Amino acid sequence: MRTFVLFVCLSVGCLAQRPKPCTSPPLLTGSLSVSAQNEKLMAYAKYEYDALGKRIRLSEFGSYDNKTFHLDVLLLFRQGVMYKINNRNRTCSKKPLSADFHPMEIPRNASLLGQVVIGSSSGPGQGVLVNTWEGELQMKKGPAKYMSTVTAFGCIPVSTLFHTRKNGWMVTSFFNNVIGLVDPQRLIPPHFCQGAQLEKRLDDDPVTFFNMF
Repeated sequence: MRTFVLFVCLSVGCLAQRPKPCTSPPLLTGSLSVSAQNEKLMAYAKYEYDALGKRIRLSEFGSYDNKTFHLDVLLLFRQGVMYKINNRNRTCSKKPLSADFHPMEIPRNASLLGQVVIGSSSGPGQGVLVNTWEGELQMKKGPAKYMSTVTAFGCIPVSTLFHTRKNGWMVTSFFNNVIGLVDPQRLIPPHFCQGAQLEKRLDDDPVTFFNMF
């Protein structure tokens, strides 16, 4: 009988330690890189992420459809607008943002693929414990598959694979992440953007890749 009780206690303990879907910190600052399977998009960006105010700032450079680009954009999802900022010329364009805001999180219906150590578990500080999840999201243009890896402690994003019919697989890698906003002012439109008039957005604008989150 004691053996059975011990077995039950151990089983409950194991189940309690099983990873659960999580949400990343609402305020993050860091860098990321993105590449698409169809080779249309390759980019590197510094980002500020505010899930509370549904705001994202991206300062990026890369290539899209065989053309290089440098962009500094502020995405304000609550207002449904996107600012393209040119600090050198102190000019700003304002365009509609139709994409929905998706917080950095692991959906509740995601399936756990596994838990591994990135690096080494041989000594302290030599590796990071991460969880990898998979699932499917219902987007405006149809279902999209994803596979996301986050740290086991803190739910900090590490990488995300996202599949759409248009672009195939898109790979995003996160690094140099800091919890909080290093410079909160970067999520506020510069003063020279105040007079910007709302323009028509191009459908192939590369900055919209961030709506996968």
